[in-house]
Amino acid sequence: MTDAATLAGLDPATLSDLLRVAGAPGFDRLTEQIRRTGGCAAPIRLAGGTKLLDPSTRTVLHAYSTEGEPGGVLRVACGNRRASRCPSCAWTYAGDTYHLIRAGLVGDPDKGTPHTIRDHPRVFATLTAPSFGAVHNRPGTRPCRCGVHHQEDAPELGTPLDPATYDYAAAVLWNNHASELWRYFTIYLRREIARRAGLTQKAAREQSRVSFGKVAEYQKRGAVHFHAVIRFDGPDGPDTPPPAWATLDLLTDAIRAAAARVRVVVSANADHGFVKDWTLRWGDQLDIQPIGAFGAGEDLTEQAVAAYVAKYATKAAETTGTVDHPVGNKEALVLLGVPDHPRRLMEACMDLDAAYPDRRLRAWAHMLGFRGHFSTKSRRYSTTLGALRQVRADYRAAQQRTALGLPDPDDHPEATVLVVAHWAYAGHGSTPGESWLAANIRRDIQQNRELAREESGGGELDADER
Repeated sequence: MTDAATLAGLDPATLSDLLRVAGAPGFDRLTEQIRRTGGCAAPIRLAGGTKLLDPSTRTVLHAYSTEGEPGGVLRVACGNRRASRCPSCAWTYAGDTYHLIRAGLVGDPDKGTPHTIRDHPRVFATLTAPSFGAVHNRPGTRPCRCGVHHQEDAPELGTPLDPATYDYAAAVLWNNHASELWRYFTIYLRREIARRAGLTQKAAREQSRVSFGKVAEYQKRGAVHFHAVIRFDGPDGPDTPPPAWATLDLLTDAIRAAAARVRVVVSANADHGFVKDWTLRWGDQLDIQPIGAFGAGEDLTEQAVAAYVAKYATKAAETTGTVDHPVGNKEALVLLGVPDHPRRLMEACMDLDAAYPDRRLRAWAHMLGFRGHFSTKSRRYSTTLGALRQVRADYRAAQQRTALGLPDPDDHPEATVLVVAHWAYAGHGSTPGESWLAANIRRDIQQNRELAREESGGGELDADER
C-alpha cells in the first residue's frame, strides 16, 4: 500500500499526473490493464476491437472494442528483453530462456526433448575475447598490477591500466565479428570431432549430432564472451543416443582444438588510416565444465546452468556503463555521462565506421560494436521461444473461452469460432503517473511471486506465472 510519505517523495510533475490518473474515469480498468501486462514499463497502445462469430450463422458470440477503455486504447506488454528497458517483460524473457535451456538438459517431451538426454555427454563452455591491453582486475589473492586489492564492486575494475596503449579498435572489431567467430567455431568443432573419432565428416554427421544453446555476456572491460551448453546427440538429434565413441573427453578435446583454430581477418584500409590487418581469435581463457545431473551432488547442475544462461539473456552493454539505445555522435556521449572506458569504445566504433561501412559500427556503437543475437540455439537443441510464447497465448485464450462460456475446440472440433479483428497502433509508453503506477504494480507482482515460490519450495512456475 502506498503511504503519504512515498507520495510526498515524488517529483511535482509525477505527483500531479498520478493524481490526474487516479481521478480520471476508468482508473480501476486502467489498473487492471497495467496488471495484465505485468507492470510493463513501456506498453504498446492499440486501438480497435475484435468480434467472435459463429461461422455458420454469423451470430456475434462476443464483441470487444477499445472505445470504452481508458484513453480509448488497450495496453499490451512491449516484449522487450532488456531489463534496463522493461524489467517485467525481461523477467518473462528470462523465464522462457530458462525453460528452453533446461529442456535441453533434463529433457521435457512437451518441449521436444526426451528425459534420456540427461545421459548424453554435455558441457558448459565459456569462450572469451583475447587481451586488448592490461586492465584492473582481481587476480585471486594477489593485488592488481596497479598494486591495489580492488573491492568486488570497484568502478575501476575492467578499465585499462593505460588507456593510451589499450587497443580500442581491435576490441570493438572483435565484438563486431564475435558472431562470425562463433560460426567458424561450430564448423571447426564438427571437423575436430570427426578427426578424433577417426571418421570422415560425412560419417560423423551420419552417426552423431552436436546441439548447443548459448548466451552472450559483456565482461567489465566491454568485451563480449559466450556461455554455451554443448551436447552430443545421436544422428536424429535428442531422441537418439550418441554413438559409443562420442564421449565427454572427446567433446572437450574437440572444443579446445576448434577454438584454437578459429581466425577472422579484417583487412586494412589505408585510405582511412588503418594500415594493418586485424587477426581476430578467441582468447586463451577457455573454460569447459561437464554438466552433472541435477541433484547428484555436482557443483555445476542442470538447474544452475539454465539459471545462469537466463540471467544474462536480459542484459547487454549497458552493464558496462554505456547506454541501451543508439547514439548519433561523440558529443552526445559526453552529455549522456558515459564513463571514460565505454565512451572510448563507442568512439572507436564511430571512428571505424567509414572504413568498414558494411559492419555498421556507428549504428551498433551503444553495443560496443556487437551486432549479434544475445541468445541462440541450434535447431534440435530443444523447443523455441516462439513455441513457449504460443503456449502462453493458448493458455490466455483458454482462460478467455472459459470466461465467455465458449466451448473448447479441442473437445468440440465442430464448434469453430471465427475471429474478426482490427487493430491500429496508437503509440507506446506511459505518462509519468502511469509509469509510477506500473512500477508499483510490478513490485507487488514480484513480491507475490517470491512468496508463492517460497511457499511451494522453489518449484517451477506454471504458464500463468510466466
